[in-house]
Amino acid sequence: MKKMKLYIGLIMILLFTACEKVIELKLDEATPVVVIDGGVSDQNEVQRIKISKTYSFTEPNKFNGATGAKVVLGVDGSGSIVFKEVSPGIYESVKFKGKSGSKYDISVTLEGQTYQASSVMPARVPMDSLTFKSYNLFGETKNYVAVNYRDPAGVANQYRYILKFKGVVEKDVVSEDRFDDGNKVTNVIFYELNDLVKGDSIQVEIQCVDRNVYRYFFSMGQNSGAGGPPVAPANPPSNFSNGALGVFNAHTSSIRTALIK
Repeated sequence: MKKMKLYIGLIMILLFTACEKVIELKLDEATPVVVIDGGVSDQNEVQRIKISKTYSFTEPNKFNGATGAKVVLGVDGSGSIVFKEVSPGIYESVKFKGKSGSKYDISVTLEGQTYQASSVMPARVPMDSLTFKSYNLFGETKNYVAVNYRDPAGVANQYRYILKFKGVVEKDVVSEDRFDDGNKVTNVIFYELNDLVKGDSIQVEIQCVDRNVYRYFFSMGQNSGAGGPPVAPANPPSNFSNGALGVFNAHTSSIRTALIK
């Protein structure tokens, strides 16, 4: 009987060791793709456009800035503002304030290729306040911050919420007013505040964005699982032409800071 157990044990060991196999993944190198991110806000400030290229899977994560681009902004089909490259891949305008209802057209020419996008700046919806919400989940209390505002009635609105802690974006989510049209809205941003201590502060920005910009950030959230179960990875639907990735976002902005007490 002991010999039989010994034989069975040896067979099991051989089976498990025989199943081990080193699999080498062959990752094809893709042609670099241009990525353009930025926009125009309704704040009187320098507006910024970031232009980069994708890089090899084996390279370290980095901002692969693209230099030498020509960046021109058109407003309502007339006039133009030329952006200046201030560092590799970073292009800035003179200080100016965007206007709700205006259509902004961006043209980026890089290495003989031109990429274009348009975005209409929506009407501004101001944030009324930030409040804290507590939920008891499985016997543990978790604390979050909520954004409060009044949604305008009869207008399709899309919102983007950006939460920063110590200058770093910790949460970036979007919503629409399909079920909140004309209502007083309280939207909870599900970023746990439990690790924050007394005296810490967080900054929340609410942007009003157009439909195409909303679709871009909504898709990003779906890819990361932020809006529910993750979907098959795919590039978010860019509003740029000619195969460029990224998004051009003409938006209004309302910012508030909350202090942890």
